[in-house]
Amino acid sequence: MLKRSQTKAVLEAEKLFKPRAAASTEYEEKQRAFYDNRERLKAERLAREANAGTEPAKAGKEKGERR
Repeated sequence: MLKRSQTKAVLEAEKLFKPRAAASTEYEEKQRAFYDNRERLKAERLAREANAGTEPAKAGKEKGERR
């Protein structure tokens, strides 16, 4: 099967009517802001702990540990 080359007009039309990425919704923007803030706070906490010479805090109780 022969592959036809497109005319300049067709290429220009495809360029103009190319589907754009959907705009971010308010929810997506808030989720991104939350994620970015969480990562920033995590990096700050890890830096503080590294400067203090302590190990990172562990999540949850360890085996055999009582409160």
